[in-house]
Amino acid sequence: MTAAILKLLTPQQHLGSIYELDAAGLHALGIRGIIFDMDNTLVPWNDRAVYPRLASYLARLAEKGFRLCIVSNNSRERGGQLALDLGIPAVWYAVKPRRRAFRKALQILDLTASETAVVGDQIFTDVLGGNRLGLYTILVTPINDKEFIWTRMIRCLERFVLKRLQRQGRLK
Repeated sequence: MTAAILKLLTPQQHLGSIYELDAAGLHALGIRGIIFDMDNTLVPWNDRAVYPRLASYLARLAEKGFRLCIVSNNSRERGGQLALDLGIPAVWYAVKPRRRAFRKALQILDLTASETAVVGDQIFTDVLGGNRLGLYTILVTPINDKEFIWTRMIRCLERFVLKRLQRQGRLK
């Protein structure tokens, strides 16, 4: 794997969950908006319940001045109600890591890429897509092991990349 490819797959931060985000630290970096993945980042895969902890956490981020958006490869039918319940705009059918949906989210947030972080649980969708556009990328550990079959297959390659990034000291 070349250095250029590894750079595209390297997040600026690696956290256990969204609840470990350092809002003050992000603000100090000039981050004013956060794009969240949905499945296994905000909620468990295929679960659309609005958990009180999640709702209050996202509300606190908004109160601190962060603009929030969801970008998901899911359909509006599968995730639209969650976004409505959370009061967060969303971009569906994202086809991550393509940049189109991230660009649309930036328009919704009315921010530039350098002012925006993307938080997700997958290197090959969230991190790669965010890095391709110059977003500040944050990889979180998936909420649980239950996932779409394709995602489970990709996780094998992802584990290989994570180990390589750790050996090279690229994961913070």
